Parts: sequence; structure tokens; C-alpha cells
Amino acid sequence: MHKVFIEEIFDVPEQEEKNALPATDEDLIALGEKFSGFEIPIGVFLQAIAIADYDAASAFRYADNYLTILKNADKSKNPHPLQ
Repeated sequence: MHKVFIEEIFDVPEQEEKNALPATDEDLIALGEKFSGFEIPIGVFLQAIAIADYDAASAFRYADNYLTILKNADKSKNPHPLQ
């Protein structure tokens, strides 16, 4: 039973690779808009674009994860005044 579970874990990237679609021009614009309003290193933006060249969905997940980490870091620096 455990062996099947482990094999399934390794099969997931292959399935995602088969379903990966490169970003369209509209996807790239949406990706840029997602980062607008945030100060991010240029390397983060360029990395998202590089990922999008192979898989648009992964690029958006990368952007969402980065922005979540960024927002959480800001919250820890500026805790809510009532807490």
C-alpha cells in the first residue's frame, strides 16, 4: 500500500508536464498585473516569466506563493494594533 502511494507521488510531475501549456500574451499581461502594486526584485518577475514560457499555471502558482510570503512578512513586521 505504501509503495503505491510513493509511486503516485512521483507520477504527478509527469502528469503536470503533459498538461503544461506555455503562457499566452494575455497570460503574461495578467502575470505582470498580479505583481503590480508590490515591490519585488526583478529576478522574481523574470523567474515567473521564465516559468510561464513552459507552464502558465505554474507561473501563476509561483507568483501567488511569492506574494503570500511577502504579505505574511509584512504582517509580521506590522502587527495589528489590537493584538
